[in-house]
Amino acid sequence: MAGFIKNTRHLAQAASYFLGFVTIGAAVSVLVFSKDPLDLANWALNVLGLTFVSLLAALVFLSVFSLIRLRKAEEHHRQYWLEVGVQAANGVTTLALTFTLLGISLGIGSLAGQELTPETVQAVIREVTANFSLAFMTTVIGLPVSAFLRSVLIISGAEQKSVTPVSSPSFKKENGYEIFDV
Repeated sequence: MAGFIKNTRHLAQAASYFLGFVTIGAAVSVLVFSKDPLDLANWALNVLGLTFVSLLAALVFLSVFSLIRLRKAEEHHRQYWLEVGVQAANGVTTLALTFTLLGISLGIGSLAGQELTPETVQAVIREVTANFSLAFMTTVIGLPVSAFLRSVLIISGAEQKSVTPVSSPSFKKENGYEIFDV
């Protein structure tokens, strides 16, 4: 029961950090783009798609949760949580590049399936541009997010190693001999 309560507390803390980062990101986006937050959310869903946004949110949340567990875990579990977090951050990179290739493929596929005439050129270009926008925006968003998450996790992991007390060696006597014990 105590483990369940501890995990619930860590999940709540991760959710708080995640939602705080989303709120700060939305505020910065509103300042930079001078648009309503609802317009920005609609843009994200229209350009990036619900699948990309959902998977990105899940991987970022997993990285934040791993960071919290890394900082709170006993010494023998720290490496595990560092690896989980770094793999989730690497998953963000993989997700971004996968959607980049998907957008490029969809753009090229839409060109191949349509006849280009003076009457259809604008519609074809609009569709290709929308697919390429998906392709490049997933990369523009995913790669910096992944790099930031990896950096924070690796630095926190190194910090936790430096904070961990190192046991001093000692000698113990066994069968009349002094034995070096670490």
